Amino acid sequence: MTGSTGSTGSTGLAGGTSLPAGGARVLRVVLVDDHRLFRAGVRAELGDRVEVVGEAGDVDEAVTVIRSAHPDVVLLDVHLPGGGGRAVLDSCVPELPDVRFLALSVSDAADDVIGVVRGGARGYVTKAISGDDLVDAIRRVADGDAVFSPRLAGFVLDAFSSGTVEVDDEGLDSLSPREREVMRLIARGYTYREVARDLVLSVKTVETHVSAVLRKLQLSNRHELARWAAAHRIV
Repeated sequence: MTGSTGSTGSTGLAGGTSLPAGGARVLRVVLVDDHRLFRAGVRAELGDRVEVVGEAGDVDEAVTVIRSAHPDVVLLDVHLPGGGGRAVLDSCVPELPDVRFLALSVSDAADDVIGVVRGGARGYVTKAISGDDLVDAIRRVADGDAVFSPRLAGFVLDAFSSGTVEVDDEGLDSLSPREREVMRLIARGYTYREVARDLVLSVKTVETHVSAVLRKLQLSNRHELARWAAAHRIV
């Protein structure tokens, strides 16, 4: 895939509903982008690893297709005719809480990232992403994780730290600053070892912090933690 909204040089859909090796469920995906050639390229990159159940090129069409197809994941461009990706989120997120939205855009502007996260998107990746990484991002978002390109995740964290993204939940107040740091990284999909490396902690200490976070927020596992963090716009 390329980093622009033009053609990627690929066309067509390589496959549909067949099961991948191991018999895992094929995720159902809707593509929302106003460039038809780009959508064709995304289809080709995804191949038969997901099932593309619908496409749309503007806000009204996207809302209609998403409501009808009820996919697992929507790949959503930020800049769309009719109000942009945020308008799609505002229409669909409240009534379809089990549909996950992953922004896929040429834009890496902080305002765009923060805007769709506040609207309910579970992640944001740029169009420079590889096909394999995009499939992985789709699967992770479907599983409840929050997925961001590294630089874009920094925008979200900075916005949260500066108060740009409002969080109104007493559970967050019960966490120590270190527990919040650990929670954000775990919610972004980091392993315990990666968190330990980034925060210069032992793996055992990270495990202790995660256990404390789960207990204080009354959550059962890291997947619930990722969903909680995304819902509260703090990943």
